[in-house]
Amino acid sequence: MTVSSPLLPAITFIIIFFLIAFPPPSYSSPFIFSKQKSVGNAGKARQPRQLSVTYYAKSCPQVEQLVLSVTSQQFIEAPISAPATIRLFFHDCFVQGCDASILITSKPGSKQLAERDAEDNKDLAMEAFECIHKAKTVVENKCPGIVSCSDILAIAARDFLHLVGGPYYQVKKGRWDGKISSASQVHINIPRANSTIDELIKLFNSKGLTLNDLVVLSGAHTIGFAHCKHFVNRLYNFKGTKQSDPSIDSRLLKALKMSCPQYGGNGAFVAPFDVTTPFAFDNTYYGNLEAKLGLLASDQALFLDPRTKPLVQDLAKNKQKFFQEFALAMDKMGSIGVKRGAKHGEKRKECSMHM
Repeated sequence: MTVSSPLLPAITFIIIFFLIAFPPPSYSSPFIFSKQKSVGNAGKARQPRQLSVTYYAKSCPQVEQLVLSVTSQQFIEAPISAPATIRLFFHDCFVQGCDASILITSKPGSKQLAERDAEDNKDLAMEAFECIHKAKTVVENKCPGIVSCSDILAIAARDFLHLVGGPYYQVKKGRWDGKISSASQVHINIPRANSTIDELIKLFNSKGLTLNDLVVLSGAHTIGFAHCKHFVNRLYNFKGTKQSDPSIDSRLLKALKMSCPQYGGNGAFVAPFDVTTPFAFDNTYYGNLEAKLGLLASDQALFLDPRTKPLVQDLAKNKQKFFQEFALAMDKMGSIGVKRGAKHGEKRKECSMHM
């Protein structure tokens, strides 16, 4: 496995420690996957009429194969691209809709920063941006000026989800790229690591997503990592009490404190969201919440709140249902705020630059 070199020692240490402290019942290599059948019928979720699985059937019929040629190679070279790209898609859709505005770079010297340069997006891995750039280049060579960056991002997120062991679903296409990318819109539209359930429900509802969608999409944290700054308060000063969060397992607390001191420490250090099967997309995330092994306060809160606890318990014991629900929720999230036509959007040739 290859990971960004600055993070490799930290990731290696924390994974080894956690796998010793919290061994899964049976652990097989997360890097060997068999092809899975398409899960459910994601088309049943509410979708804008202009989105279609066959949108490029005549104009660029090979678009999905072209994107897959890039994502599959990227996954071999840098597996961290999987959770990074899924997260990139989430951050894009929640801020002004699924329009690839997250990919725009700020103009040098401009006081108006683009989304990707917002404080809340500074931890987004470069591997995700690089992958979309590569995929766009390949697609442009075969189908110039046809496929939007936002559709490529949606396809790539699905590809990586499947490559890491998750469900496969058909991606509806037809999005246009957004003409606006503003860092000022990010903070109010992205969940916080310490968001309350009330805050999360309100945010998800504002995107047309339900309580069930909230719990299901949170399951994306079955893969990926978080920096200490996102959970350090849980370790030393939970809600201003100067005490540790009582809802965190004592072994996990000890392990995290070893690498995340209250002051100073290695700012590049990361810990896995899922401490038992950190590289496999499965439903273990929910079982971890039942065992007080959630990394973020907002994760663990899903098991503590009576509105979301039954959903967590249900998904913890039913991997197939989780996969079906996750495919539906990703399809539904992919329809948030889509742009259509030259009046509202654009088809960028370079994903990081407006036309």
